[in-house]
Amino acid sequence: MLVTTPNPLAPSWLEVPSDANALDAAVWSANTTRDATGALLIGGVPVADLENTYGTPLYVVDEADFRARATEARASFSREFERIGSHAKVYYAGKAFLSTAVAAWVDEAGLNVDVCTEGELAVALAGGVPADRIGFHGNNKSLAEIDQAVSIGLGAIVIDSLVEIERVAEAARRHGAVQNVRLRVTTGVHASTHEYLATAREDQKFGIPLVEAAAAVARIRARPELRFLGLHSHIGSQIFGTAGFEEAARRMLELHASLLETGPVPELNLGGGFGVAYTSVDAAASLAELARGIADVVASECARLGIPVPVLAVEPGRVIAAPAGSTLYTVGTIKDVAVTVDEAAADPSGDARVAVRKYVSVDGGMSDNARTALYRADYSVRLANRASDAEAALVRIAGKHCESGDLVVLADYLPGDVEPGDLLAVPVTGAYCWSLSSNYNHVGRPPVVAVRDGHARLLVRGETISDLLARDAGIGAEATRA
Repeated sequence: MLVTTPNPLAPSWLEVPSDANALDAAVWSANTTRDATGALLIGGVPVADLENTYGTPLYVVDEADFRARATEARASFSREFERIGSHAKVYYAGKAFLSTAVAAWVDEAGLNVDVCTEGELAVALAGGVPADRIGFHGNNKSLAEIDQAVSIGLGAIVIDSLVEIERVAEAARRHGAVQNVRLRVTTGVHASTHEYLATAREDQKFGIPLVEAAAAVARIRARPELRFLGLHSHIGSQIFGTAGFEEAARRMLELHASLLETGPVPELNLGGGFGVAYTSVDAAASLAELARGIADVVASECARLGIPVPVLAVEPGRVIAAPAGSTLYTVGTIKDVAVTVDEAAADPSGDARVAVRKYVSVDGGMSDNARTALYRADYSVRLANRASDAEAALVRIAGKHCESGDLVVLADYLPGDVEPGDLLAVPVTGAYCWSLSSNYNHVGRPPVVAVRDGHARLLVRGETISDLLARDAGIGAEATRA
């Protein structure tokens, strides 16, 4: 392949690849390969077969990779927390991606499940997860959601505001139950992530400030219908490294120790938000590294405070689901857009010149991946139906929706001979893409398939035009009035 000089429109971190067909193991699922012709196989299934059977856009989950990551999450945290004299409760954060099959996978891996709504709870239960291994989050749980959770013996409800203390207690009283609860607190740890993904800052909707938590715990303990399990913290999402989690643990354990003076505090939940590599330059810590770093600081702080190490709970979601998923698209139109680059801004002696960005439009977009529009998230992309020796060209993968911000991949290099009808694959889309999908412009949400050992099976059926029309109450109204 010919290698070009960097396009001045490319972000500084993006290098021109020596081979624009190469699959970086950091961002592709474990069982994604190319065959002798250069076409992609995922889980042993040719992408052309997937496109022929299910169409595009299509979410593809590498089932073996997903299951392996779920097993690794439980093993890593269990091993490290046992090393410091405790044990782990590992919850899969269902908001990342949840279907009945996925619920069954994580249940078989020995994970609990964390849900945030009545719908997620229904899917987890339908997937066979026992109610006592489910936790319920949310800053505005409805009275009906609380009542259902208590009535089925849910494992834990996370109290997010003072009013929920009375709501959960009253539901437990009606059902003659004692409900396990955790209290979510905002630690003030400012995790290094997008503003919309930081959830422990003081000025946001989740949790109770650390300074008010002791009084809230006293109110919980005053209700005999409630059993206080411990504190809960979640500092954000897509966080690299362990520094933020370690600082949150220190602050939480100070409060945990003071609460032990007035009653039992058997657990400490440090949440999730562990980051993953979306591009080749992202340096994400492994699950083993995360577990080891968190365990070390908890052990050290408990020793300093002179308290026993509590049962530790964590809630990984993205780190399990995201790398196991990819999205397939079909190329529609291509435009070479000339952009004036003012190099004088960087070099006073330089002259303005024109650079070209290739806009490659696909048959999906922000309706199947809203993360780029929401967070300016970066993704990678590769030709999926073939390999090519053409010179690499800077591309921007655009969707089909009526928004200029409808972009899937902001910047990457593809072979310059990419053409209409080609299949493209975008990796690391297993978390939050399906969960955040929409019907914008009346586009049906794509199907989800699992691939494993050369076989594909449908996890979630895609929506058709008939599905969209079936919800429109105006259909047939004229005939009814007649």
